[in-house]
Amino acid sequence: MQDPALRNQSRGRPLTELETALAADLEEIYARGVHDFEKVAAELNDKGTKRPSGETGPWSLAVFEAELKAINASHDAAHAEHGIGA
Repeated sequence: MQDPALRNQSRGRPLTELETALAADLEEIYARGVHDFEKVAAELNDKGTKRPSGETGPWSLAVFEAELKAINASHDAAHAEHGIGA
């Protein structure tokens, strides 16, 4: 059994509300067998998922990639500043 203290060890900071919503929508989309990222972006549009960056406009493959890169960069910066285990 996993040590509960290590449950969030890979997080550099807590997730924002919009990141949590994106994660939930992605889990639901992937669970339905949608794995092509262009189709994932279309599904995010259909669901009305907001971008974690706060920017507006439709999801596209490029937007999806940029949003994920920005989230990862933010977590990397938080790791560098605070260590792991938010």
